Amino acid sequence: MKRGTLILILLVALAGAAVAIVASLLHDGLSARATPSALEVALARSARHLSIPAGARATHNPMAATTQSLHEARLHFADHCSICHANDGSGDTMAGRGLYPKPPDLRQPRTQNLSDGELFWIIENGVRFTGMPAFGGTHDSQNDSWKLVLFIRHLPQLAPEERMEMEKMNPKGPDDREEDNEENDFLDGAPPKENPGPEHHHH
Repeated sequence: MKRGTLILILLVALAGAAVAIVASLLHDGLSARATPSALEVALARSARHLSIPAGARATHNPMAATTQSLHEARLHFADHCSICHANDGSGDTMAGRGLYPKPPDLRQPRTQNLSDGELFWIIENGVRFTGMPAFGGTHDSQNDSWKLVLFIRHLPQLAPEERMEMEKMNPKGPDDREEDNEENDFLDGAPPKENPGPEHHHH
């Protein structure tokens, strides 16, 4: 085969691959409600794997999975991570469903099979072009991140009572806080607040 013909075939193949990638990325009009294609998923996982230094992937968790460390990680996860990942790690939340790509189910093998070092690196550094932010930068954050790695490992065995404890630490909006205040006032014996009627303006 002539060299010119071979180059032409390679150029056509590259152009075809480029078109396929662009079509994959632009499906559903860039809607965040769409599900990533298999090609996007494969490319993203490969890019994530290559972006994590080999030394980081081989790092072992220095934190021991004690009752105290898991308790601290559980409350930290509920306060910082549950809004996207849900208390049980499923990712089935209003924020999670609105992200592209969607948060992974942390209980499944694709997350559980990652090394401790990979999980730690992702928590500390985040993942570009996703909703996963970087939480690292300080010595304290590293301790918290290693504890979160312990908790992620524990997610498949999360007990119902642990989930109930986490619900108390979940971030709350103004309506939820007002409801809590009214409940506390009722339990303390305070008279119920009167609902003010519509304002009347005198001219």
